[in-house]
Amino acid sequence: MKLYDYPKSGNGYKARLLLAQLNQPYDYIPLDILRGETRTDSFLQKNPNGRIPLLELDDGTFLPESNAILFFLAQGSRYWPSATLEQAQVLQWLFFEQYSHEPNIATARFWLSIKGLEDTPFNNGLLAQKQKQGRAALEVMETHLNNRPFFVGDRYTIADMALYAYTHVAGEGGFTLSDYPNVSHWLGRVCGQPGHVTLGQWQSAAS
Repeated sequence: MKLYDYPKSGNGYKARLLLAQLNQPYDYIPLDILRGETRTDSFLQKNPNGRIPLLELDDGTFLPESNAILFFLAQGSRYWPSATLEQAQVLQWLFFEQYSHEPNIATARFWLSIKGLEDTPFNNGLLAQKQKQGRAALEVMETHLNNRPFFVGDRYTIADMALYAYTHVAGEGGFTLSDYPNVSHWLGRVCGQPGHVTLGQWQSAAS
């Protein structure tokens, strides 16, 4: 398989993390989104949406969208529960991550630590709104993690991977993680999982 990705992307990191924990070899193809490398004709033929991550399967099929990639790769593994309700709960948190969490926490991080944001009253207002909504998402996570180690079924699943990706670097978006002790303890538990790799790593354990 091939993974097309931007090395600083939390969405891409989700796929890298699961691939490593599955001990699944893959070829890593880094693309610079700031230079428009996902907007070239050749890449748009692979993913017309022009976004990373993009997983190319061995048969040549292209699978975009980070949480769809997690779902696909996790099938039959310990990271995807067998009970129907727990499967639905994993999906619940994947949807939460993409609707309430990532658009706010990841965007604030991108503006402050990757692309930069021009210091204007309008931009500062946009950032403040993203940070407010990001803190609301962290509060939801903080409440849910009270007296439970992981998000679904008391065990580590792709729900944790999806939420970990941008939460663990939320400080780069101006969020104070020490304000969320349950979240902070959960981050430590995720780091302690077998096969864990950091955001800066992009080779699977078997590569």
